[in-house]
Amino acid sequence: MEKNQISNIREKLKIGQLLVNHTDLTEGQLNEALEEQKESKELLGQILLRKNYINGDDITKVICHQLNIPFTDTINVEDIDPNIVLDLPINYAKKHKIVPMIETDFSVTIAMGDPLNYAVVNDLSGIFKKEIQVVISSEKNIELAINRVYEKANRNLVDTIEDQYEDDLDLDGPIDILDAGADEAPVIRFVNSIIFRAVKERASDIHIEPYEKDVVYRFRINRVMTEILRQPKKTHSAVSSRIKVMAKLDIAEKRLPQDGRIKIKIAGKDIDIRLSTVPIQNGERIVMRVLEKTNTVLDLESLGFTGSILKGLQDFSTRKHGVLYVTGPTGHGKTTTLFAVLDRMNSPDKMIITVEDPVEYEISGISQIQVNSKINLSFAIALRAILRQNPDIVMVGETRDQETADMAIQASLTGHFVLSTLHTNDACSAPTRLIDMGVQPFLISSSLVGVLAQRLVRTLCKKCREPSDFTDEELVLLDINREDIPKNSRIFKPIGCEHCNYSGYDSMTVVAELLSITDRIRGLIIQKSDASVIRRAAQEEGMKTLRISALEKVLTGVTSVEEIMRAIIADGQEEG
Repeated sequence: MEKNQISNIREKLKIGQLLVNHTDLTEGQLNEALEEQKESKELLGQILLRKNYINGDDITKVICHQLNIPFTDTINVEDIDPNIVLDLPINYAKKHKIVPMIETDFSVTIAMGDPLNYAVVNDLSGIFKKEIQVVISSEKNIELAINRVYEKANRNLVDTIEDQYEDDLDLDGPIDILDAGADEAPVIRFVNSIIFRAVKERASDIHIEPYEKDVVYRFRINRVMTEILRQPKKTHSAVSSRIKVMAKLDIAEKRLPQDGRIKIKIAGKDIDIRLSTVPIQNGERIVMRVLEKTNTVLDLESLGFTGSILKGLQDFSTRKHGVLYVTGPTGHGKTTTLFAVLDRMNSPDKMIITVEDPVEYEISGISQIQVNSKINLSFAIALRAILRQNPDIVMVGETRDQETADMAIQASLTGHFVLSTLHTNDACSAPTRLIDMGVQPFLISSSLVGVLAQRLVRTLCKKCREPSDFTDEELVLLDINREDIPKNSRIFKPIGCEHCNYSGYDSMTVVAELLSITDRIRGLIIQKSDASVIRRAAQEEGMKTLRISALEKVLTGVTSVEEIMRAIIADGQEEG
Protein backbone atom coordinates (compact mmCIF):
# COMPACT_ATOMS: atom_id res chain seq x y z
CA MET A 1 0.00 0.00 0.00
CA GLU A 2 1.32 3.46 -0.88
CA LYS A 3 2.36 5.93 1.83
CA ASN A 4 -0.32 8.46 0.80
CA GLN A 5 -3.08 5.86 1.21
CA ILE A 6 -1.78 4.90 4.67
CA SER A 7 -1.67 8.59 5.62
CA ASN A 8 -5.26 9.14 4.43
CA ILE A 9 -6.55 6.16 6.42
CA ARG A 10 -4.78 7.39 9.55
CA GLU A 11 -6.29 10.87 9.05
CA LYS A 12 -9.81 9.40 8.64
CA LEU A 13 -9.36 7.28 11.74
CA LYS A 14 -8.11 10.33 13.64
CA ILE A 15 -11.15 12.44 12.70
CA GLY A 16 -13.48 9.51 13.35
CA GLN A 17 -11.98 8.90 16.79
CA LEU A 18 -12.31 12.58 17.64
CA LEU A 19 -16.02 12.41 16.70
CA VAL A 20 -16.41 9.37 18.97
CA ASN A 21 -14.62 11.17 21.80
CA HIS A 22 -16.42 14.51 21.52
CA THR A 23 -19.91 13.67 20.21
CA ASP A 24 -22.61 11.01 20.59
CA LEU A 25 -21.13 8.95 17.72
CA THR A 26 -20.49 5.31 18.72
CA GLU A 27 -17.63 3.04 17.64
CA GLY A 28 -20.13 0.80 15.83
CA GLN A 29 -21.55 3.71 13.82
CA LEU A 30 -18.04 4.88 12.93
CA ASN A 31 -16.99 1.41 11.73
CA GLU A 32 -20.18 1.11 9.68
CA ALA A 33 -19.45 4.45 7.98
CA LEU A 34 -15.81 3.50 7.31
CA GLU A 35 -16.91 0.26 5.64
CA GLU A 36 -19.38 2.15 3.46
CA GLN A 37 -16.70 4.68 2.58
CA LYS A 38 -14.50 1.97 1.05
CA GLU A 39 -17.15 1.46 -1.66
CA SER A 40 -18.72 4.92 -2.05
CA LYS A 41 -15.47 6.95 -1.79
CA GLU A 42 -17.53 9.70 -0.06
CA LEU A 43 -16.07 11.88 2.65
CA LEU A 44 -16.48 10.31 6.07
CA GLY A 45 -18.31 13.37 7.38
CA GLN A 46 -20.84 13.28 4.53
CA ILE A 47 -21.67 9.63 5.25
CA LEU A 48 -22.14 10.29 8.97
CA LEU A 49 -24.34 13.34 8.24
CA ARG A 50 -26.46 11.40 5.72
CA LYS A 51 -27.06 8.66 8.28
CA ASN A 52 -27.94 11.28 10.95
CA TYR A 53 -25.22 9.88 13.24
CA ILE A 54 -23.83 13.39 13.70
CA ASN A 55 -24.85 16.95 12.83
CA GLY A 56 -22.98 19.90 11.36
CA ASP A 57 -22.08 21.27 14.79
CA ASP A 58 -20.36 17.98 15.69
CA ILE A 59 -17.95 18.33 12.76
CA THR A 60 -17.33 21.96 13.67
CA LYS A 61 -16.46 20.95 17.25
CA VAL A 62 -13.92 18.43 16.01
CA ILE A 63 -12.33 20.94 13.63
CA CYS A 64 -12.13 23.43 16.51
CA HIS A 65 -10.44 20.76 18.63
CA GLN A 66 -7.91 20.09 15.88
CA LEU A 67 -7.20 23.79 15.35
CA ASN A 68 -7.26 24.55 19.08
CA ILE A 69 -10.07 27.13 18.64
CA PRO A 70 -12.63 27.52 21.46
CA PHE A 71 -16.22 26.37 20.76
CA THR A 72 -19.25 27.63 22.70
CA ASP A 73 -22.80 26.22 22.74
CA THR A 74 -24.35 29.49 23.95
CA ILE A 75 -23.94 33.19 23.22
CA ASN A 76 -25.05 35.45 26.07
CA VAL A 77 -26.53 38.41 24.18
CA GLU A 78 -27.19 40.39 27.37
CA ASP A 79 -23.42 40.67 27.97
CA ILE A 80 -22.75 42.11 24.48
CA ASP A 81 -22.49 45.90 24.20
CA PRO A 82 -24.70 46.82 21.19
CA ASN A 83 -22.34 49.69 20.29
CA ILE A 84 -19.80 47.09 19.19
CA VAL A 85 -21.75 46.48 15.95
CA LEU A 86 -22.22 50.12 14.90
CA ASP A 87 -19.38 49.94 12.37
CA LEU A 88 -20.30 46.48 11.09
CA PRO A 89 -23.19 46.28 8.55
CA ILE A 90 -25.82 43.73 9.51
CA ASN A 91 -25.89 42.31 5.97
CA TYR A 92 -22.17 41.51 6.24
CA ALA A 93 -22.69 39.90 9.66
CA LYS A 94 -25.56 37.74 8.37
CA LYS A 95 -23.78 36.76 5.16
CA HIS A 96 -20.63 35.56 6.94
CA LYS A 97 -22.35 34.31 10.14
CA ILE A 98 -20.37 36.48 12.57
CA VAL A 99 -21.22 38.54 15.64
CA PRO A 100 -18.80 40.62 17.76
CA MET A 101 -18.96 39.72 21.46
CA ILE A 102 -16.25 41.48 23.49
CA GLU A 103 -14.13 44.54 22.71
CA THR A 104 -11.07 45.61 24.69
CA ASP A 105 -8.46 48.29 24.04
CA PHE A 106 -6.41 45.86 21.97
CA SER A 107 -8.72 43.10 20.66
CA VAL A 108 -12.23 42.14 19.58
CA THR A 109 -13.66 38.67 20.22
CA ILE A 110 -15.84 37.43 17.36
CA ALA A 111 -18.24 34.47 17.31
CA MET A 112 -18.10 32.73 13.92
CA GLY A 113 -19.79 29.78 12.27
CA ASP A 114 -16.88 28.80 10.01
CA PRO A 115 -13.52 28.31 11.78
CA LEU A 116 -11.66 28.30 8.44
CA ASN A 117 -12.95 31.64 7.10
CA TYR A 118 -9.64 33.50 7.43
CA ALA A 119 -10.64 36.17 4.88
CA VAL A 120 -13.39 37.43 7.19
CA VAL A 121 -10.94 37.59 10.10
CA ASN A 122 -8.69 39.81 7.97
CA ASP A 123 -11.67 42.02 7.03
CA LEU A 124 -12.66 42.42 10.67
CA SER A 125 -9.10 43.27 11.65
CA GLY A 126 -9.26 46.14 9.14
CA ILE A 127 -12.71 47.29 10.33
CA PHE A 128 -11.92 47.32 14.05
CA LYS A 129 -8.18 48.12 13.72
CA LYS A 130 -7.54 45.58 16.49
CA GLU A 131 -6.47 41.98 16.94
CA ILE A 132 -9.33 39.54 16.27
CA GLN A 133 -9.94 36.69 18.71
CA VAL A 134 -12.18 33.92 17.33
CA VAL A 135 -14.79 31.79 19.12
CA ILE A 136 -16.83 29.24 17.16
CA SER A 137 -20.56 28.60 17.69
CA SER A 138 -23.48 27.10 15.76
CA GLU A 139 -24.90 29.16 12.89
CA LYS A 140 -28.32 29.09 14.55
CA ASN A 141 -26.96 30.64 17.77
CA ILE A 142 -25.10 33.28 15.77
CA GLU A 143 -28.17 34.23 13.70
CA LEU A 144 -30.25 34.67 16.86
CA ALA A 145 -27.48 36.74 18.45
CA ILE A 146 -27.15 38.96 15.33
CA ASN A 147 -30.88 39.73 15.35
CA ARG A 148 -30.99 40.60 19.04
CA VAL A 149 -27.74 42.60 19.20
CA TYR A 150 -28.59 44.72 16.16
CA GLU A 151 -32.11 45.25 17.50
CA LYS A 152 -30.61 46.61 20.73
CA ALA A 153 -28.29 48.83 18.69
CA ASN A 154 -31.22 50.20 16.69
CA ARG A 155 -33.11 51.02 19.88
CA ASN A 156 -30.14 53.07 21.02
CA LEU A 157 -30.46 55.19 17.86
CA VAL A 158 -33.60 56.70 19.37
CA ASP A 159 -31.54 58.63 21.90
CA THR A 160 -29.15 59.70 19.14
CA ILE A 161 -32.00 61.10 17.04
CA GLU A 162 -33.41 63.00 20.00
CA ASP A 163 -30.01 64.49 20.81
CA GLN A 164 -29.32 65.46 17.20
CA TYR A 165 -32.55 67.45 16.89
CA GLU A 166 -32.85 68.77 20.45
CA ASP A 167 -31.71 72.32 19.77
CA ASP A 168 -30.30 72.72 16.28
CA LEU A 169 -33.18 71.84 13.94
CA ASP A 170 -36.75 72.97 13.49
CA LEU A 171 -38.61 69.66 13.21
CA ASP A 172 -41.80 71.40 12.06
CA GLY A 173 -40.22 72.08 8.66
CA PRO A 174 -39.50 69.51 5.94
CA ILE A 175 -36.10 67.83 5.93
CA ASP A 176 -34.74 66.24 2.77
CA ILE A 177 -32.84 63.37 4.36
CA LEU A 178 -31.14 62.27 1.15
CA ASP A 179 -29.48 65.69 0.83
CA ALA A 180 -28.65 65.87 4.51
CA GLY A 181 -25.19 65.60 6.00
CA ALA A 182 -23.78 63.29 8.65
CA ASP A 183 -25.95 64.82 11.36
CA GLU A 184 -29.10 63.35 9.78
CA ALA A 185 -27.65 59.83 9.29
CA PRO A 186 -29.32 58.46 12.45
CA VAL A 187 -32.77 59.12 10.96
CA ILE A 188 -31.91 57.12 7.85
CA ARG A 189 -30.56 54.29 9.95
CA PHE A 190 -33.57 54.38 12.25
CA VAL A 191 -36.10 54.16 9.37
CA ASN A 192 -34.08 51.36 7.78
CA SER A 193 -34.07 49.49 11.09
CA ILE A 194 -37.86 49.77 11.40
CA ILE A 195 -38.37 48.36 7.90
CA PHE A 196 -35.77 45.64 8.45
CA ARG A 197 -37.37 44.61 11.74
CA ALA A 198 -40.81 44.46 10.08
CA VAL A 199 -39.48 42.17 7.34
CA LYS A 200 -37.61 40.03 9.87
CA GLU A 201 -40.70 39.59 12.04
CA ARG A 202 -42.89 38.96 8.96
CA ALA A 203 -45.12 41.96 9.64
CA SER A 204 -47.66 42.73 6.94
CA ASP A 205 -48.10 46.41 7.93
CA ILE A 206 -46.14 49.14 9.70
CA HIS A 207 -48.25 51.81 11.44
CA ILE A 208 -46.70 55.10 12.59
CA GLU A 209 -49.22 57.07 14.67
CA PRO A 210 -48.41 60.54 16.10
CA TYR A 211 -50.17 61.59 19.30
CA GLU A 212 -49.92 64.66 21.51
CA LYS A 213 -46.68 63.75 23.27
CA ASP A 214 -45.25 60.73 21.47
CA VAL A 215 -45.33 58.60 18.33
CA VAL A 216 -46.47 54.96 18.47
CA TYR A 217 -44.93 52.40 16.10
CA ARG A 218 -47.04 49.26 15.62
CA PHE A 219 -46.68 46.15 13.44
CA ARG A 220 -49.48 43.92 12.21
CA ILE A 221 -48.05 40.41 12.62
CA ASN A 222 -50.19 37.40 11.76
CA ARG A 223 -53.22 39.73 11.54
CA VAL A 224 -52.69 41.05 15.11
CA MET A 225 -51.56 44.61 15.88
CA THR A 226 -48.51 44.77 18.17
CA GLU A 227 -46.90 47.90 19.61
CA ILE A 228 -43.12 47.75 19.15
CA LEU A 229 -41.90 51.10 20.49
CA ARG A 230 -42.75 54.72 21.27
CA GLN A 231 -40.77 57.78 20.21
CA PRO A 232 -40.73 61.42 21.32
CA LYS A 233 -43.07 63.56 19.22
CA LYS A 234 -40.15 65.77 18.09
CA THR A 235 -38.70 62.91 16.00
CA HIS A 236 -41.80 62.36 13.87
CA SER A 237 -41.29 65.09 11.28
CA ALA A 238 -37.79 63.86 10.43
CA VAL A 239 -38.94 60.23 10.19
CA SER A 240 -41.99 61.04 8.03
CA SER A 241 -39.87 63.21 5.72
CA ARG A 242 -37.36 60.38 5.28
CA ILE A 243 -40.14 57.91 4.41
CA LYS A 244 -41.72 60.36 1.95
CA VAL A 245 -38.38 60.89 0.22
CA MET A 246 -37.99 57.12 -0.16
CA ALA A 247 -41.45 57.01 -1.81
CA LYS A 248 -40.79 60.10 -3.96
CA LEU A 249 -43.70 62.02 -2.38
CA ASP A 250 -44.02 65.75 -1.71
CA ILE A 251 -42.37 66.22 1.69
CA ALA A 252 -43.72 69.78 1.97
CA GLU A 253 -47.36 68.68 1.61
CA LYS A 254 -48.72 67.71 5.02
CA ARG A 255 -52.38 68.76 4.61
CA LEU A 256 -53.49 66.17 2.03
CA PRO A 257 -53.35 62.35 1.95
CA GLN A 258 -50.62 60.89 -0.26
CA ASP A 259 -49.97 57.41 -1.65
CA GLY A 260 -46.69 56.04 -2.87
CA ARG A 261 -44.50 52.99 -3.28
CA ILE A 262 -41.04 52.10 -2.01
CA LYS A 263 -38.97 49.35 -3.63
CA ILE A 264 -36.06 48.04 -1.58
CA LYS A 265 -33.91 44.93 -1.29
CA ILE A 266 -33.23 43.26 2.05
CA ALA A 267 -30.94 40.24 2.32
CA GLY A 268 -31.39 39.55 -1.38
CA LYS A 269 -35.21 39.73 -1.19
CA ASP A 270 -37.20 42.27 -3.20
CA ILE A 271 -39.56 44.13 -0.88
CA ASP A 272 -42.41 46.27 -2.22
CA ILE A 273 -43.86 48.75 0.29
CA ARG A 274 -47.17 50.51 -0.37
CA LEU A 275 -47.22 53.78 1.54
CA SER A 276 -50.26 55.78 2.64
CA THR A 277 -50.20 59.03 4.63
CA VAL A 278 -53.19 60.88 6.06
CA PRO A 279 -53.18 64.14 8.06
CA ILE A 280 -54.57 63.86 11.60
CA GLN A 281 -54.70 66.36 14.45
CA ASN A 282 -51.15 65.61 15.69
CA GLY A 283 -49.31 65.17 12.39
CA GLU A 284 -49.32 62.63 9.59
CA ARG A 285 -50.38 59.05 10.20
CA ILE A 286 -48.30 56.68 8.07
CA VAL A 287 -49.17 53.11 7.09
CA MET A 288 -46.77 50.95 5.09
CA ARG A 289 -47.97 47.65 3.60
CA VAL A 290 -44.98 45.30 3.34
CA LEU A 291 -45.05 42.87 0.42
CA GLU A 292 -42.26 40.42 -0.23
CA LYS A 293 -42.15 39.93 -3.99
CA THR A 294 -41.58 36.29 -4.81
CA ASN A 295 -41.80 33.84 -7.66
CA THR A 296 -42.88 31.07 -5.29
CA VAL A 297 -46.60 30.29 -5.14
CA LEU A 298 -47.81 28.10 -2.30
CA ASP A 299 -50.11 25.25 -3.27
CA LEU A 300 -53.63 24.93 -1.88
CA GLU A 301 -52.62 22.21 0.58
CA SER A 302 -49.80 24.34 2.02
CA LEU A 303 -52.22 27.22 2.57
CA GLY A 304 -54.34 24.99 4.80
CA PHE A 305 -57.18 23.84 2.51
CA THR A 306 -58.39 20.31 3.23
CA GLY A 307 -61.30 17.95 2.62
CA SER A 308 -64.30 18.97 0.57
CA ILE A 309 -63.13 22.58 0.16
CA LEU A 310 -59.81 21.45 -1.34
CA LYS A 311 -61.62 19.04 -3.66
CA GLY A 312 -64.06 21.77 -4.71
CA LEU A 313 -61.25 24.20 -5.59
CA GLN A 314 -59.46 21.45 -7.52
CA ASP A 315 -62.67 20.82 -9.47
CA PHE A 316 -63.08 24.54 -10.24
CA SER A 317 -59.51 24.65 -11.59
CA THR A 318 -60.58 22.31 -14.40
CA ARG A 319 -63.49 24.51 -15.57
CA LYS A 320 -63.38 26.09 -19.04
CA HIS A 321 -65.67 29.03 -18.26
CA GLY A 322 -67.43 30.69 -15.34
CA VAL A 323 -66.58 33.09 -12.50
CA LEU A 324 -64.96 32.13 -9.20
CA TYR A 325 -64.90 34.74 -6.43
CA VAL A 326 -62.76 34.70 -3.29
CA THR A 327 -64.18 36.89 -0.53
CA GLY A 328 -63.03 38.13 2.85
CA PRO A 329 -61.58 41.18 4.60
CA THR A 330 -58.43 42.97 3.45
CA GLY A 331 -55.23 41.12 4.24
CA HIS A 332 -56.70 37.64 4.65
CA GLY A 333 -54.87 35.98 1.76
CA LYS A 334 -57.45 36.22 -1.03
CA THR A 335 -54.85 36.99 -3.74
CA THR A 336 -52.56 34.22 -2.47
CA THR A 337 -55.41 31.72 -2.81
CA LEU A 338 -56.25 32.94 -6.31
CA PHE A 339 -52.64 32.41 -7.39
CA ALA A 340 -52.63 28.93 -5.86
CA VAL A 341 -55.65 28.11 -8.07
CA LEU A 342 -54.01 29.82 -11.07
CA ASP A 343 -50.81 27.85 -10.53
CA ARG A 344 -52.84 24.63 -10.71
CA MET A 345 -54.42 25.81 -13.99
CA ASN A 346 -51.18 27.14 -15.51
CA SER A 347 -50.01 25.01 -18.44
CA PRO A 348 -48.44 25.69 -21.87
CA ASP A 349 -51.76 25.16 -23.67
CA LYS A 350 -53.55 27.91 -21.69
CA MET A 351 -53.23 31.69 -22.06
CA ILE A 352 -53.54 33.42 -18.68
CA ILE A 353 -53.61 37.20 -18.10
CA THR A 354 -54.02 38.98 -14.77
CA VAL A 355 -54.66 42.57 -13.73
CA GLU A 356 -53.52 43.37 -10.19
CA ASP A 357 -52.85 46.18 -7.73
CA PRO A 358 -49.97 45.61 -7.17
CA VAL A 359 -48.33 42.57 -8.81
CA GLU A 360 -47.38 40.51 -5.74
CA TYR A 361 -46.24 37.26 -7.39
CA GLU A 362 -44.33 37.17 -10.66
CA ILE A 363 -45.19 33.84 -12.29
CA SER A 364 -43.62 32.35 -15.39
CA GLY A 365 -46.17 31.67 -18.13
CA ILE A 366 -48.67 34.29 -16.88
CA SER A 367 -48.96 37.80 -18.36
CA GLN A 368 -49.50 40.29 -15.54
CA ILE A 369 -50.77 43.88 -15.71
CA GLN A 370 -50.47 46.37 -12.84
CA VAL A 371 -53.17 49.02 -12.53
CA ASN A 372 -51.99 52.62 -12.55
CA SER A 373 -54.34 55.34 -11.32
CA LYS A 374 -52.01 58.09 -12.55
CA ILE A 375 -52.70 57.16 -16.19
CA ASN A 376 -56.28 56.01 -15.54
CA LEU A 377 -55.46 52.30 -16.02
CA SER A 378 -58.20 50.81 -13.85
CA PHE A 379 -59.37 47.21 -13.41
CA ALA A 380 -62.27 47.78 -15.81
CA ILE A 381 -60.14 49.42 -18.53
CA ALA A 382 -57.45 46.74 -18.25
CA LEU A 383 -60.08 43.97 -18.32
CA ARG A 384 -61.63 45.41 -21.48
CA ALA A 385 -58.21 45.37 -23.16
CA ILE A 386 -57.44 41.87 -21.89
CA LEU A 387 -60.55 40.40 -23.52
CA ARG A 388 -59.37 41.64 -26.92
CA GLN A 389 -56.31 39.39 -26.42
CA ASN A 390 -58.62 36.33 -26.25
CA PRO A 391 -57.19 34.67 -23.11
CA ASP A 392 -58.40 31.35 -21.69
CA ILE A 393 -58.19 32.46 -18.06
CA VAL A 394 -58.41 35.96 -16.57
CA MET A 395 -57.66 36.99 -13.00
CA VAL A 396 -58.95 40.40 -11.82
CA GLY A 397 -57.34 41.48 -8.55
CA GLU A 398 -60.53 43.05 -7.17
CA THR A 399 -64.11 43.61 -8.29
CA ARG A 400 -64.78 47.15 -7.06
CA ASP A 401 -67.65 48.38 -9.22
CA GLN A 402 -70.50 47.35 -11.51
CA GLU A 403 -68.47 47.90 -14.69
CA THR A 404 -65.78 45.43 -13.62
CA ALA A 405 -68.38 42.91 -12.38
CA ASP A 406 -70.41 43.14 -15.61
CA MET A 407 -67.34 42.67 -17.78
CA ALA A 408 -66.14 39.68 -15.75
CA ILE A 409 -69.53 38.00 -16.10
CA GLN A 410 -69.75 38.78 -19.82
CA ALA A 411 -66.26 37.31 -20.26
CA SER A 412 -67.33 34.07 -18.55
CA LEU A 413 -70.41 33.85 -20.78
CA THR A 414 -68.20 34.06 -23.87
CA GLY A 415 -66.02 31.12 -22.87
CA HIS A 416 -63.44 32.54 -20.44
CA PHE A 417 -62.74 31.42 -16.87
CA VAL A 418 -62.53 34.46 -14.56
CA LEU A 419 -61.16 34.63 -11.03
CA SER A 420 -61.53 37.68 -8.81
CA THR A 421 -61.90 38.90 -5.23
CA LEU A 422 -64.89 40.56 -3.62
CA HIS A 423 -65.32 42.24 -0.25
CA THR A 424 -68.06 40.37 1.64
CA ASN A 425 -68.08 38.77 5.07
CA ASP A 426 -69.09 35.30 3.88
CA ALA A 427 -69.62 33.31 0.71
CA CYS A 428 -73.40 33.48 0.71
CA SER A 429 -73.38 37.30 0.72
CA ALA A 430 -71.51 37.48 -2.61
CA PRO A 431 -74.57 37.14 -4.92
CA THR A 432 -76.39 39.82 -2.89
CA ARG A 433 -73.34 42.11 -3.10
CA LEU A 434 -73.22 41.73 -6.90
CA ILE A 435 -76.95 42.49 -7.15
CA ASP A 436 -76.41 45.61 -4.99
CA MET A 437 -73.69 46.68 -7.46
CA GLY A 438 -76.30 46.57 -10.21
CA VAL A 439 -75.55 43.21 -11.87
CA GLN A 440 -78.66 41.40 -13.13
CA PRO A 441 -79.52 38.26 -11.06
CA PHE A 442 -79.98 36.04 -14.14
CA LEU A 443 -76.43 36.93 -15.28
CA ILE A 444 -75.02 36.06 -11.87
CA SER A 445 -76.84 32.70 -11.74
CA SER A 446 -75.70 31.71 -15.23
CA SER A 447 -72.03 32.67 -14.85
CA LEU A 448 -71.08 32.19 -11.19
CA VAL A 449 -69.62 28.73 -10.43
CA GLY A 450 -68.47 29.21 -6.85
CA VAL A 451 -67.63 31.59 -4.02
CA LEU A 452 -64.88 30.94 -1.49
CA ALA A 453 -64.90 32.91 1.77
CA GLN A 454 -61.78 32.71 3.89
CA ARG A 455 -60.06 34.01 6.99
CA LEU A 456 -56.49 33.67 8.17
CA VAL A 457 -55.97 32.38 11.70
CA ARG A 458 -52.74 31.90 13.59
CA THR A 459 -51.34 28.41 14.08
CA LEU A 460 -50.08 27.28 17.46
CA CYS A 461 -46.34 27.09 18.08
CA LYS A 462 -45.60 23.36 18.30
CA LYS A 463 -42.61 23.94 20.56
CA CYS A 464 -44.60 25.39 23.47
CA ARG A 465 -48.31 24.57 23.01
CA GLU A 466 -49.90 22.66 25.90
CA PRO A 467 -52.89 20.26 25.96
CA SER A 468 -56.15 21.91 26.97
CA ASP A 469 -59.92 21.40 26.98
CA PHE A 470 -63.05 23.43 26.28
CA THR A 471 -64.49 25.47 29.14
CA ASP A 472 -68.27 25.54 29.60
CA GLU A 473 -68.30 29.19 28.45
CA GLU A 474 -66.42 28.31 25.25
CA LEU A 475 -68.85 25.49 24.48
CA VAL A 476 -71.75 27.92 24.73
CA LEU A 477 -70.06 30.49 22.48
CA LEU A 478 -69.14 27.80 19.95
CA ASP A 479 -72.64 26.31 20.17
CA ILE A 480 -71.45 22.73 20.63
CA ASN A 481 -72.08 20.04 23.25
CA ARG A 482 -69.24 18.37 25.14
CA GLU A 483 -70.52 14.91 24.19
CA ASP A 484 -70.33 15.86 20.49
CA ILE A 485 -66.56 16.42 20.66
CA PRO A 486 -64.73 13.55 18.85
CA LYS A 487 -62.81 11.22 21.17
CA ASN A 488 -59.59 11.50 19.13
CA SER A 489 -59.56 15.32 19.12
CA ARG A 490 -56.39 17.10 20.34
CA ILE A 491 -57.01 20.54 21.82
CA PHE A 492 -54.10 22.82 22.76
CA LYS A 493 -53.64 26.30 24.18
CA PRO A 494 -50.89 28.87 23.43
CA ILE A 495 -48.10 29.36 25.95
CA GLY A 496 -45.26 31.35 24.35
CA CYS A 497 -41.54 30.71 23.99
CA GLU A 498 -38.44 32.24 22.40
CA HIS A 499 -39.15 30.45 19.11
CA CYS A 500 -42.52 32.20 18.62
CA ASN A 501 -41.45 35.50 20.22
CA TYR A 502 -43.58 34.59 23.25
CA SER A 503 -46.84 34.93 21.33
CA GLY A 504 -47.79 31.23 21.38
CA TYR A 505 -48.30 31.28 17.60
CA ASP A 506 -45.77 30.89 14.80
CA SER A 507 -47.56 30.95 11.43
CA MET A 508 -50.92 31.28 9.66
CA THR A 509 -53.44 28.91 8.11
CA VAL A 510 -56.71 29.41 6.30
CA VAL A 511 -60.25 28.61 7.42
CA ALA A 512 -62.84 28.77 4.68
CA GLU A 513 -66.31 28.01 3.37
CA LEU A 514 -67.00 27.14 -0.26
CA LEU A 515 -70.37 27.90 -1.86
CA SER A 516 -70.90 25.82 -5.00
CA ILE A 517 -73.59 27.25 -7.28
CA THR A 518 -76.02 24.38 -7.71
CA ASP A 519 -79.41 24.49 -9.47
CA ARG A 520 -81.12 25.20 -6.15
CA ILE A 521 -78.75 28.10 -5.36
CA ARG A 522 -79.23 29.49 -8.89
CA GLY A 523 -82.98 29.60 -8.33
CA LEU A 524 -82.52 31.51 -5.07
CA ILE A 525 -80.18 34.02 -6.76
CA ILE A 526 -82.75 34.70 -9.52
CA GLN A 527 -85.38 35.25 -6.78
CA LYS A 528 -82.99 37.77 -5.10
CA SER A 529 -83.06 35.75 -1.86
CA ASP A 530 -81.02 37.19 0.97
CA ALA A 531 -77.78 35.66 2.26
CA SER A 532 -79.40 33.78 5.19
CA VAL A 533 -81.74 31.89 2.86
CA ILE A 534 -78.88 30.97 0.53
CA ARG A 535 -76.80 29.90 3.54
CA ARG A 536 -79.47 27.53 4.87
CA ALA A 537 -79.89 25.96 1.44
CA ALA A 538 -76.13 25.58 1.00
CA GLN A 539 -75.76 23.96 4.43
CA GLU A 540 -78.52 21.50 3.59
CA GLU A 541 -76.50 20.59 0.49
CA GLY A 542 -73.38 19.97 2.59
CA MET A 543 -71.53 23.30 2.73
CA LYS A 544 -69.19 23.65 5.73
CA THR A 545 -69.30 27.12 7.26
CA LEU A 546 -66.36 29.21 8.42
CA ARG A 547 -67.20 28.34 12.01
CA ILE A 548 -67.14 24.59 11.35
CA SER A 549 -63.89 24.90 9.37
CA ALA A 550 -62.31 26.81 12.25
CA LEU A 551 -63.57 24.30 14.81
CA GLU A 552 -61.96 21.46 12.84
CA LYS A 553 -58.63 23.30 13.05
CA VAL A 554 -59.03 23.51 16.84
CA LEU A 555 -59.93 19.82 17.22
CA THR A 556 -56.83 18.80 15.23
CA GLY A 557 -54.47 20.98 17.31
CA VAL A 558 -53.70 23.44 14.53
CA THR A 559 -55.04 26.54 16.28
CA SER A 560 -56.61 27.48 19.59
CA VAL A 561 -60.09 28.24 20.85
CA GLU A 562 -58.97 31.80 21.69
CA GLU A 563 -57.85 32.36 18.10
CA ILE A 564 -61.09 31.30 16.43
CA MET A 565 -63.03 33.29 19.04
CA ARG A 566 -61.02 36.35 17.95
CA ALA A 567 -60.98 35.76 14.20
CA ILE A 568 -64.32 34.07 13.52
CA ILE A 569 -66.81 34.41 16.38
CA ALA A 570 -65.96 38.05 17.12
CA ASP A 571 -66.21 38.72 13.38
CA GLY A 572 -69.91 37.96 13.51
CA GLN A 573 -69.88 34.74 11.47
CA GLU A 574 -73.10 33.15 12.62
CA GLU A 575 -74.65 30.05 11.18
CA GLY A 576 -77.90 30.49 9.34
